[in-house]
Amino acid sequence: MGGFGVGKTTMVGSVSEIRPLTTEETMTQAGIGVDDNYGSASKTATTVAMDFGRISITDELVLYLFGTPGQERFWFLWNGLFEGALGAVVLVDTRRLEVSFDVMGRLEERGVPFVVAVNTFPDAPRYPVAELRTALDLPEEIPILDCDVRRRASSRDVLMTLMRLLHSLAMKGALT
Repeated sequence: MGGFGVGKTTMVGSVSEIRPLTTEETMTQAGIGVDDNYGSASKTATTVAMDFGRISITDELVLYLFGTPGQERFWFLWNGLFEGALGAVVLVDTRRLEVSFDVMGRLEERGVPFVVAVNTFPDAPRYPVAELRTALDLPEEIPILDCDVRRRASSRDVLMTLMRLLHSLAMKGALT
């Protein structure tokens, strides 16, 4: 999950073992003044439903990946995911941290555990984790890590961090 243009579709595509199902459509004039595309001015397509990918951990354990649309007008689509999600990755762009607050707030309201992955765009400023944690108002138990969503290994590491968080919460009895 994350704001518009933070790399959700790219992340699903880079790590999925199957060819991901994407719902990208060409951006039109209808989005002007409605969608905030700051930092994504060259973006020509956007997710309008969900992206879907899959990773087989073992023969019995499969991780299903859903990339959500970032524009607020499509957030109603997130509701079904909240019902069955064990956890989430919140992708963050340091050029636009403010678009992350509503996403994290919705996850917190629903009790969905999450990790924060800072997508390392080439022109985006870099900050120490402690500064990001303060700026995002996140407690110590929520992992924050850098990620290049174009790289399979980097996206995999983010998902493994989420899996470790979920395992830790399950061992504490904090997952329902």
